[in-house]
Amino acid sequence: MRLSARNVLPGTVVEIVTGAVTSHVRIDIGGSVVTASITNEAVAELGLRVGAKASAVIKASDVMVGVDD
Repeated sequence: MRLSARNVLPGTVVEIVTGAVTSHVRIDIGGSVVTASITNEAVAELGLRVGAKASAVIKASDVMVGVDD
């Protein structure tokens, strides 16, 4: 797989919550969990299942940082 995105976080699928059109896919990336909202069709095409290896690929032009006061 070749991508322009540079933030590729490999991990393991720990949960898939399927909705009417989209699914929330949770990927453990080494103690932290990233959640992605993707179509149910994409879940099926990628063959995603709990325990499968998958990568969270993050491409964003802005990253916001906040702190508690």
